[in-house]
Amino acid sequence: MPRKLPLHVHKQKTRHGKWVFYFRIGKGKRVRLPAPTDPTFKAAYTAALTGGAPLPVPKVYEGTLQWLWDRYTTESAKWAGYSPATQKQQRLIMDKVLKKAARSALTTFTQDVIQEAVDKRHETPALAANFLKVMRGLFGWGKRMRAVTVDPTVGVELPAYKTDGFPAWTVEDVKKFRAAHEIGTPERLAMELMLLAGLRRSDVVVVGRQHIQDRVLSIDTAKTGARVTVELSEDLIKIIDATPRRGLHLVENSLGKPFVKESFGNWFRVKCTEAGVTKSAHGLRKLSATLAAEGGAATHQLLAQYGWTNLSTAEIYTKGVDRKRLGIEASRIVADQIGNIEFPHPISGEGINPKKAIKTKAKK
Repeated sequence: MPRKLPLHVHKQKTRHGKWVFYFRIGKGKRVRLPAPTDPTFKAAYTAALTGGAPLPVPKVYEGTLQWLWDRYTTESAKWAGYSPATQKQQRLIMDKVLKKAARSALTTFTQDVIQEAVDKRHETPALAANFLKVMRGLFGWGKRMRAVTVDPTVGVELPAYKTDGFPAWTVEDVKKFRAAHEIGTPERLAMELMLLAGLRRSDVVVVGRQHIQDRVLSIDTAKTGARVTVELSEDLIKIIDATPRRGLHLVENSLGKPFVKESFGNWFRVKCTEAGVTKSAHGLRKLSATLAAEGGAATHQLLAQYGWTNLSTAEIYTKGVDRKRLGIEASRIVADQIGNIEFPHPISGEGINPKKAIKTKAKK
């Protein structure tokens, strides 16, 4: 669904096909506002709402990068389908681009320009990948809407790099954390939820009693929107019951309030350091998925357990386990086949007299 506009904000399409935004209460005076995606929108909206002097709205020219971005974030179904977290991430990336190139003509963005921008970010490959993802979404939509004639992101390559991302926890890390943080503390409950239920930190800060019924936890994940349904173990139920809380949220901060994702990550990292564990919340989820795959969970089971929507993510875990299992099985097959080969010379061992074998050879 398209993003809902703030109270008293209306949008109108001009004869040029461009969306513009106004603030108006009832039949009162209309006040022109920048696009909701513009960094100045909040200040302009507040000024109009409180009766303050309206801020000047910078003119956006058709055919510029700002013009296409405004249209993309207000008209695109793909953009509307992103989670709030993804939209925020992409806005932050685009804000930096627009500071320098908001008024640049779309025709100036060629394949080599995009490739150069990607290559400049080679020291931070994840940032390069996210930047290219934003550009591909923007220009891909623009091409389909005939706002641009060519998608300049086609053929652009990312820097080659290998990384395992956040380091995964080990079983020893779990033992250290459990020894340092006893049952009944929020940090212990948070750790167990991520390990046993496989929740992301963005879901741990939201999950509450209302999501649990008859030991079954169901929640729509914040990152992908996929619904996760897992059965909680008896041990995890006991830990939940033993952890005091003021509200419905299972994990609360020291003030009895729910965490926000960013503050939770910082808080949990401190708790890890206290336990002598130099890992993050995300690495704990990796251990959970690894244990599930090693226990025999199939790809589609991992998708359901961890709320992934991409098969390749689940296969990261199943392929490693499958390769190990298949390698062992293959080596046994090879050993069996070798065992069927008749050796031209006797092998020293039980039932063979090495000295007699030497004498026989000498006679020949």
